[in-house]
Amino acid sequence: MTENLPARLDPDLPLFVVSVAAQLAGMHPQTLRGYDRLGLVVPRRAKGRGRRYSLRDVAKLRHIQQLSQDEGINLEGIRRILALESELDTLRTQVAQLGDMINAIQNSSQDPRVFTATQFGDIHLGRTARLRIQRAITG
Repeated sequence: MTENLPARLDPDLPLFVVSVAAQLAGMHPQTLRGYDRLGLVVPRRAKGRGRRYSLRDVAKLRHIQQLSQDEGINLEGIRRILALESELDTLRTQVAQLGDMINAIQNSSQDPRVFTATQFGDIHLGRTARLRIQRAITG
């Protein structure tokens, strides 16, 4: 019976109508509509313009409720927290991508670096750059 179910559900797939999302988040549907108007949680729209919430949206709604009720943070404070968390997630993704790029370069058999520079402007020539300079001088 479960063989026809997806192996993993996409957390960004807009599945839930307002009433179901509100029930999953433990809120009143009108609260969700208000958060949509304020831009805190903006669900996708179905063809008939009905709101459709994803699992990620429901988790965000629960997070907002926790910040509001348990921490006593007002909606503007919550908006700022959500923006900072989003920026942090983006930066973490970029750092991971840069780390992967650095690892790939360091693990390659060639020395692709021509030079490196420190934050103070000191320049260090890589092996490739030194060879090029030597060839130009002796060439």
